[in-house]
Amino acid sequence: MRQIPVYTFTGFLDSGKTKFIQETLEDPRFNTGEHTLLLIFEEGEEEYDISTYPHKNVYLEVLDQDTVTTAELEALEKKYKADRVVMELNGMKLVGELYSRLPRSWGIAQEVMFADASTILTYNANMRNLVVDKLSGCEMVVFNRVKPGEDTMPLHKLARAVSRRVDILYETTDGKSSFDDIVDPLPFDINAPVIEVKDEDYGLWYRDVSEETEKYAGKTIRFKAQVARLRRDKDGIFAPGRFIMTCCVDDIQFCGVPCKYADAAKLKAKSWVMVTATISAEKHPLYKGELGPILTAISVEPAVPATQDVVTF
Repeated sequence: MRQIPVYTFTGFLDSGKTKFIQETLEDPRFNTGEHTLLLIFEEGEEEYDISTYPHKNVYLEVLDQDTVTTAELEALEKKYKADRVVMELNGMKLVGELYSRLPRSWGIAQEVMFADASTILTYNANMRNLVVDKLSGCEMVVFNRVKPGEDTMPLHKLARAVSRRVDILYETTDGKSSFDDIVDPLPFDINAPVIEVKDEDYGLWYRDVSEETEKYAGKTIRFKAQVARLRRDKDGIFAPGRFIMTCCVDDIQFCGVPCKYADAAKLKAKSWVMVTATISAEKHPLYKGELGPILTAISVEPAVPATQDVVTF
């Protein structure tokens, strides 16, 4: 099956998505003659000018992000013989809902989020679920309209609260741009003989070990968690973890790590335990064929419940 690369641009209205896409398609280094299907799910004040593109190979369609179907997208691909797809998404809609309707042959090649530095913190305060939705999936976030000399730490914290891997680019109103170079030290020592994770830091450790599993391979960890059983696994393994809230009460979910333990069957579900284990990077159904953290217990001891039932990133 022919694979169609999809370049996705997210962000709220007037965040700079259209301007960036327009300039990208005007660049002969990007636009070298491929048939490009340009899908617009949000119309702002900026408009596209196809006449400025180096090749007459861009086909623009305006669609409704709520109602577009897989069949419609497949028909457009066939109609224009598309080699690739560029999408400008509606900032008020969840990205994943659209992705679930993309044709099977379409694969996300790159996702970039754009954010107006003067308004994004307000969006985050009032519609955090939509902000998190876009930050959690993008490879890079571009904070534009930053005033020269402006403190970018609030923007840095906003992005890092969702992802430690996303690249952050600041574009100032004087036309300059720079990548974020702030180093965030982890609240635990990953080079210690035993990595001690405090109760309130479980969310940070879980995200870090999930994103950079291989850097933890061979290390020993100690943390407090609740017991959960994995449906697909038989005796000899359980999943110690905590309930984590990403942005609001509605998205609280249990986040555990598979742990090999001979006496797993004797553990009571939801009971609190102190786990000391070694970490390895292995494939597991939980990770959908990708490498992820797998624990091998050294000890699993009863523990008093953590002060907070739910932690955050």
